[in-house]
Amino acid sequence: MATITELKSALKETLEARGVLGQLKARIRAEVFNALDDQSEPRPALSHENLLINELIREYLEFNKYRYTASVLISESGQPEVPLDRQFLTNELNVVEDPSARSVPLLYGLLSHFLSSGGERGGGASRAGVLEECPVGNSSTEAVVLPGEYRAPQN
Repeated sequence: MATITELKSALKETLEARGVLGQLKARIRAEVFNALDDQSEPRPALSHENLLINELIREYLEFNKYRYTASVLISESGQPEVPLDRQFLTNELNVVEDPSARSVPLLYGLLSHFLSSGGERGGGASRAGVLEECPVGNSSTEAVVLPGEYRAPQN
């Protein structure tokens, strides 16, 4: 007869092997955050920049099937439940995409663009590792062109 410890171990190994354990843990965390979220406390207004950043992150999370993480982001940030339109994002960021680039999140294209440009445009890296001048946005006169040559992880 198996002991409780052996049963727990076997159950944990089975859930890990099926790839379910991580999903269960993420779901529990998301539900705990939702339960603890104080709805009576008003959220600060979501700035335009934060709205765009959150949407880029949400698009990345959902593409990679990090659904529970995305639900926590939406809940905590006050991001609208309905995702922003991709065309709206590209217009706001002054980005032009090749048709093949539209199948993956904008973050992949932005990262690929800045990695391949090697700091040729828009300044160099600061001591903190963040670009000091970023050509993305409506203040830039030249659009960032995102070719579809980068590789996203296969789902």
